[in-house]
Amino acid sequence: MRGIYIVIGIILLLTLGIVGFSLFNQRTSQTSSESTAIQAGQDQNSGSAALDLSDQYIVYSKEAFESNSNKKRVLFFYANWCPTCRPADANFSSNISKIPEDVVLIRVNYNDSETDQEEKDLAEKYQVTYQHTFVQIDEEGNVVTKWNGGQINELLENIK
Repeated sequence: MRGIYIVIGIILLLTLGIVGFSLFNQRTSQTSSESTAIQAGQDQNSGSAALDLSDQYIVYSKEAFESNSNKKRVLFFYANWCPTCRPADANFSSNISKIPEDVVLIRVNYNDSETDQEEKDLAEKYQVTYQHTFVQIDEEGNVVTKWNGGQINELLENIK
């Protein structure tokens, strides 16, 4: 009788191990696919790790931030783990043509695995306390307007 319990216990452990391994591989594969999609948009000219999604929607780099000071700049504080940020990111990417030519949306990593010190400093400077925050700034870097949440329609409604 004791042997049957041992066999059942081993079968349960193996089943849990297989399910756990399968879930881990699925999550790793999904993360790898997202990373590959992000890397596919890397700036070809500079060779930097900064993404260049378009002229109107870019991923933060100091150079990109400074070189677009002649446009209306909107900082989108994004986190790769955020369930609201990821659909917004996809929405902006698929609606780039709706972003006016005099506007640049800059995706800034906010407290995730890819956030660097410059991005942390921007969040502190603009008093951003959580992801999915938007801050429009002027040529000198002063806040024009600030809001939380939204996708392309909210972006267009809030730009001053």
